[in-house]
Amino acid sequence: MPEKKTGKIPLSVWRSASQTTFLAFFLFLFIKTDYSGSDEIPYAVNVLFRIDPLIAASATLAAKAVIPLVLPALGTLALTLLLGRFFCGWVCPLGTLLDGVRHLLPRKREPGPRDLRWIKYLVLTLCLTGAFSGLPVVGYVDPFSILVRSLALTVYPALHAGTTGLFTFTYHTAPDWVNAVTEPVYGILRETVLPFRQKVFTTALLSGAVLLGVFLLELRQRRFFCRNLCPLGAMLGLFARFSGLSAHGSDGECGKCAVCARVCRMGAIEGQGRISPEDCSLCLDCVDVCPQNRIGFGFFAKRNSPAFHLPSRRAFLWSITAGAVAPLFLKTRGMTRVPDPLLIRPPGALAEEEFLDLCVRCGECMQVCIGNALHPAFLEAGIEGMFTPKLVPRIGYCEYNCTLCGQVCPTGAIRRLAPEEKHRTVIGQAVFDTDRCLPYARGVPCIVCEEHCPTPDKAIKFREVMVVDQDGTSRMVKQPYCVERLCVGCGICETRCPLPGRSAVAVTRAGESRHPGLAGSGPY
Repeated sequence: MPEKKTGKIPLSVWRSASQTTFLAFFLFLFIKTDYSGSDEIPYAVNVLFRIDPLIAASATLAAKAVIPLVLPALGTLALTLLLGRFFCGWVCPLGTLLDGVRHLLPRKREPGPRDLRWIKYLVLTLCLTGAFSGLPVVGYVDPFSILVRSLALTVYPALHAGTTGLFTFTYHTAPDWVNAVTEPVYGILRETVLPFRQKVFTTALLSGAVLLGVFLLELRQRRFFCRNLCPLGAMLGLFARFSGLSAHGSDGECGKCAVCARVCRMGAIEGQGRISPEDCSLCLDCVDVCPQNRIGFGFFAKRNSPAFHLPSRRAFLWSITAGAVAPLFLKTRGMTRVPDPLLIRPPGALAEEEFLDLCVRCGECMQVCIGNALHPAFLEAGIEGMFTPKLVPRIGYCEYNCTLCGQVCPTGAIRRLAPEEKHRTVIGQAVFDTDRCLPYARGVPCIVCEEHCPTPDKAIKFREVMVVDQDGTSRMVKQPYCVERLCVGCGICETRCPLPGRSAVAVTRAGESRHPGLAGSGPY
């Protein structure tokens, strides 16, 4: 093997440059997913999910058909067969962030190698088996789903709140010459980085806690999630075992310094320089630190790999059984026959069972939602429906002309609708609570709900009724009611209701286009 040249740029520098580039590209797409004033998104902001082979395999098994949106993932597998598990070391933004976080954590001695490495193969088996049998698991464990969902629901809104609060404080307290600098800076941030508006989300802290947990696992072991838990890494590792590019050594025995094993972020090096192809992420740190230049990478070189550590046969069978049998128990719950009337799905969402199978809980539809109407569900749709999008009209409404959620959905769980089809799509119906509505309960005039109703022929209309005040005075009051055949369930009436607390009008999922025969008068 040739000696290293003095002044040569270390290979790990090229890897770091690649990681930085792809992380910047990911953050650019993430920011562009937010509403920017246009009703059309000109490019695929969901490209990260479309090149994810785990998402592709799960969606295909769930749909029992090939989904064109995820076909680009075949390119990732092809490159893995050629280059090995490069994606984890050179592309994955979560891996890059974990490497960055590592520098902020206290250093400690790494535990023994490959101690929990088999778990990720069980998670992969559960994901694929569950996808086929009706147990949607992938959205909870896929690294991109975890990252994007946590950023969209927790980190990005917090960034907006913190930045806006800081510049507001500066504006009110700093001298004019400081504001002359800070205000243009704030304007640039609003145009380039900050979201269109401040958003809030239900279960936001839970979403953020999942990502925080992934980061805190770095205290246990470097890249703990990637080594031991990541099902995407497990899938790529299986393909990488047959890759053309692999590590090789020079003639003669490797020394006993073990420097390469100590710097390996994935724990892929064991013993006398033996490198596991299914674990090696091609970070190339070992090549740079080897004092005798004995480690290199080449195509179709003779491998010196350790044994392939898989889970036990019993654990593997249990994983398959869990994925196949658990859906049977989910069907025994009462909610399968009487679903939550307030569980309102986005316009264009597939039928509930198919929607749950294809939704990867990425949070992109919630981030792009103009009215902050879409929020992650908790247990309203069962444990298998956590983090799936639902409409919360009291917080925000579905914009009548908006079709953005269908444009960003990476698997087609939310269909892309043309504006005309969106106008005809019913996601629910409004129901009035006459014990709270001002014209009914107090005889006080109020027409806010009717004023905001967006349908061409108003779905909210009035009846003129004679009411008698407490002092005995009679007067005419307009009392609102909903025409069911005209209501699309957008929720703006509930959002704009001026009553504090619970609205006097609520939107239920009754009459939705996915299940037009669904009856229900709502929660009242």
